Amino acid sequence: MIDATHADFLVVANRLPVDLEPDPEGGPGTWHRSPGGLVTALEPILRHANGAWVGWPGTPDVDLDPFIEDGLKLHPVGLTETEVAEYYEGFSNTSLWPLYHDAVVTPTFDRRWWRTYVQVNEKFAQAAARAAAPGATVWVHDYQLQLVPRMLREARPDLTIGFFLHIPFPPPELFLQLPWRSEIVQGLLGADLVGFHLPGGAENFRFLTRRLFSASRVGSLGAVDTGERLVRVGAYPISIDSAHIDEQSRSASTQLRAKQIRVELGDPDIVLLGVDRLDYTKGIDIRLDALRELLEEGTLDPAKAVMVQLATPSRERLTAYAQLRDDVERQVGNINGEFGRLGRPVVHYLHRPVDRDELIAMYACADAMLVTPLRDGMNLVAKEYVACHGDGSGALVLSEFAGAASELRRAHLVNPHDLDAVKRAIVAAVTEEPAVAARRMRSMHNQVMKHDVDRWARTFLDDLRAG
Repeated sequence: MIDATHADFLVVANRLPVDLEPDPEGGPGTWHRSPGGLVTALEPILRHANGAWVGWPGTPDVDLDPFIEDGLKLHPVGLTETEVAEYYEGFSNTSLWPLYHDAVVTPTFDRRWWRTYVQVNEKFAQAAARAAAPGATVWVHDYQLQLVPRMLREARPDLTIGFFLHIPFPPPELFLQLPWRSEIVQGLLGADLVGFHLPGGAENFRFLTRRLFSASRVGSLGAVDTGERLVRVGAYPISIDSAHIDEQSRSASTQLRAKQIRVELGDPDIVLLGVDRLDYTKGIDIRLDALRELLEEGTLDPAKAVMVQLATPSRERLTAYAQLRDDVERQVGNINGEFGRLGRPVVHYLHRPVDRDELIAMYACADAMLVTPLRDGMNLVAKEYVACHGDGSGALVLSEFAGAASELRRAHLVNPHDLDAVKRAIVAAVTEEPAVAARRMRSMHNQVMKHDVDRWARTFLDDLRAG
């Protein structure tokens, strides 16, 4: 048990940076470090600024006292099975997620889910209020906790509060469909600084503050005046631990594994790679359709080209995700049934997590990375791939509707709704003259190396504290 009242810097996120793996024999379970750029970026700050992290441990119906794991102060927020179903799977991922991703799937607005969302946000706000020292800085993260800033402001007006949205913020005409639109905007206005990936998301939010609350924009500061206080609004494109990924990709062990992967794939001339959560926003079906047509036309030779599609399981208890898995697996089966040979499938499909070392080797192996989301806040996979190709090898096919497209302008940018354009981009990526392709990749690599996740975190926090 730790003292829960003295964190000078507090991160509040849906999940803790560690996962609790239950003991099948009824013991206390064990903690495992969660992968992810957010943990990587914030861990040094937490360690050096008397920091702590508030979040759900990932297992329902478990109540835990604050504790220290690997030197990090952690404050678990307990959620019941019903709260997980209604707050997380329901409102967060069946109402907000599709709405914020341009309503690719029709969102469901359920009043019971909303009430549970409010209830759970109150739990997080209360936990943060208990954990924060007087005058502390609190950084709240993502769409699951959009009510927390205002709740926390009301409970602890002494705090400096930042909020960052890790997914896109939708156009006003979509957001205004939400029955609880005013409550969400009001919740975010509890922060001192509200951050988005792109300027467009920040501008959408400013418009809504004017529409719903008659807030006025303040000069060139990017702030809005609510009549009670100024709330700054800005764009802070998130990134990756690019130096670490670059170093790992160059290591002898990674290079050896990359060569082994190529041999295991049958030593093809062309290796295409897709790495995604299995989510309907990611456009996995689009790239599979494009591949199929390129094979049918003879533009790609199934004896010389293969595709590896990693689709990490995601939210499979939700109907839309279960249907997506069936559809993708049917597409893969049809392509392999028509164009594969005995022991030589054209599409190598993995529906499971892959450890980090193996993923880096896959990036290093691939001749072209296919990132074709219909909508994406940033898409760090694109940046990770680029970080692995500092030698100028490889090519990136990237959706115009991924946030990363605003930075990775030398990619083969494509409208994922245009199947012919996707096909042309894939062909261009694997046939471009090597010197031209190398200039593209080196330009993108320099961008990713300069604008890493540490720079993102420090820029946001410097702006938050400067206010």
